[in-house]
This record gives sequence, C-alpha cells and structure tokens, in this order.
Amino acid sequence: MKHRRLNDSVKDALRGIFHVFRSERNMRIHIIAGLVVIVVAGVLDVPRIEYMILILTIGMMFVAELINTAFEEVVNLITEEYHPLAGTVKNIAAGAVLIAALTALGIGYIVFRDYFLP
Repeated sequence: MKHRRLNDSVKDALRGIFHVFRSERNMRIHIIAGLVVIVVAGVLDVPRIEYMILILTIGMMFVAELINTAFEEVVNLITEEYHPLAGTVKNIAAGAVLIAALTALGIGYIVFRDYFLP
C-alpha cells in the first residue's frame, strides 16, 4: 500500500468538504447557521463549556451532512434507476441528519433560552 503524505490527505479531505459545500444547499445552510450561532454566543459571552458544546454540536451537524452526501453519492454510483432499497438507504442517511439537526436545535435552545426568554 502506498504511503501518502499528510498534506495530500488533507487536500483530498478539503476537496470533499468543498464539493459538499458547492453541491448541497443544506450544507450551506448549516454553515451559515453555525457561524451565526458562534458569533451570537461570542457576543453574549456564553460560558466556555457551553461554547464548546455548541462548537461540538455544529461539528456534528457538518459530519452528519458530509456522511449523508457520501451515502447519496455511493447510491447514485451503484444505480441511477429507482430502487426501493436505494431510497431506503438515502432516507436513513437523511434521518441521521434530521436527528443531528433536532439535537442541535435542542442544545441551542438550552444554551440560549436564558438570554432571550424572560
């Protein structure tokens, strides 16, 4: 097995991230939302542990979207025709993203509720 340079591996990973950013609207939405959350948390001087939890949650959303897109691409590579199992695989991957998004929403609510709700 050929040993690759770390630099090459990082470049390939960044190509994958940029591909998903360019091709997936939801990833762009997640990135914008994540940036807004980070800025708002900074402005509100959210405690360090809560800030770290927000960053971890945002990272989880990005990972879920990347994995979802990878599953979709693999299914599309295997078959371009409709197949119920292909649809099921895509739905399961999309479900993982939905769970990550709902988790992020819940964490955001818990962290920010005292700042915005009386």
